[in-house]
Amino acid sequence: LVMEQTRLAPLRPRVRPSWFVATVSEVRPETPTAVRLVLDVPGWPGSEAGSHLDLRLTAPDGYQATRSYSIASSETGGTIVLAVDELPDGEVSPFLVRELRVGDQLEVHGPLGSFFLWRPGQSQRPVQLIAGGSGVVPLYAMAASHAAASDPVPFRLLYSVRTPEDVYFHQELLELSDGSFAIDLVYTRRAPAGWREPVGRLTESAVAARTLPPEDRPRIFVCGSTGFVEAVAPWLVKLGHAPQDILTERFGGL
Repeated sequence: LVMEQTRLAPLRPRVRPSWFVATVSEVRPETPTAVRLVLDVPGWPGSEAGSHLDLRLTAPDGYQATRSYSIASSETGGTIVLAVDELPDGEVSPFLVRELRVGDQLEVHGPLGSFFLWRPGQSQRPVQLIAGGSGVVPLYAMAASHAAASDPVPFRLLYSVRTPEDVYFHQELLELSDGSFAIDLVYTRRAPAGWREPVGRLTESAVAARTLPPEDRPRIFVCGSTGFVEAVAPWLVKLGHAPQDILTERFGGL
């Protein structure tokens, strides 16, 4: 253990969260119900993979609404990438998905989070990512950071999603796939033509068969809806993974 610790990279200095003015530089469809937003944020210090931020909207009458969103990027340079899914009865997400235009300005506060993070060089243990729907956003940031750092630690992603059109960052994830990163998709409603795996909700047996075994001592990151996380985490413990090796994050909001 001491020998392993001597080879680990130093922790990145903690950045104090601040408020920034962000200008929308790109808006494009991500899934049938979500958009990808690219924000130019002068002074943004970058964020570690798995971080999130608070986004604040201010109406002409002064009314403000703030929501938290996972960050899909981790590089420095004043750019933030988000992927926002519309909640039909939401207060903020419908505006971001339907009304936001290039050139619009938003307020963002961050980077936030110190628990659900993956850092290149901080461990030589393999990593298992498990995502449900838009819960893949912070896990994509981890996979992209892993590739950018040429980190040799094995990464594996199990991604449960409704249909092929609902896969976030699909092309980017395919491009990341190599000897150290593998993707395993589970379609719950409709699969692509010729798909050989069964269509349906993720099950305990599927998790057992399609994730790294407890003997490999993987670090596990699970992100999705509350119901998804509360189902998957106990399965992992039952399979023999140590609870302290399982980090979870639930998404929600309006």
